[in-house]
Amino acid sequence: MFALHTSLQAQNQPLQKGDLAPEISLLSPDGRPVRLSDMKGKLVLVDFWATWCAPCVGEQAELGKMYTDFHAAVKADKFEILGVSLDKDKEKWVNGLRKYNITWPQTSDLQFWKSPVAKSYRIEELPFNVVVDANGRIAAINLHGEPLYSFIAGQIGSVSITQSNPTRRSAKP
Repeated sequence: MFALHTSLQAQNQPLQKGDLAPEISLLSPDGRPVRLSDMKGKLVLVDFWATWCAPCVGEQAELGKMYTDFHAAVKADKFEILGVSLDKDKEKWVNGLRKYNITWPQTSDLQFWKSPVAKSYRIEELPFNVVVDANGRIAAINLHGEPLYSFIAGQIGSVSITQSNPTRRSAKP
């Protein structure tokens, strides 16, 4: 009984820096499987978002700037952004990718808050993100704006920090 209770209790604990990142294995908009484990060896910013989440949509321009600024690290297989959408309507999701000019890898199971991936990362509000190191361990949790940009820059060795510090907002289920 004690082992079962301890196991259930551990499942409810929030993710912490140093934890192994739970696997993400979802489909891209064109139906190809995308797995976080396939990105091992890279620093990966996992961005949980949705087209219906105004703060998430607001962050996409910042992530686009980051993706552009760190393009050399992306090309050198040192950095990647992985978008995980909590949308439930594929057409709205795909249209959002075009509208917001999102060019980095994107995935979704279109299960909204019921997504097993959202549950494994214990997401309670959006936007939410984790930075996963090259060994698959969580290096940072829920950084946004300048702190996120600075953290990524420090991890990949860039010195170009020009990001402003936007106001943090969130959307809850």
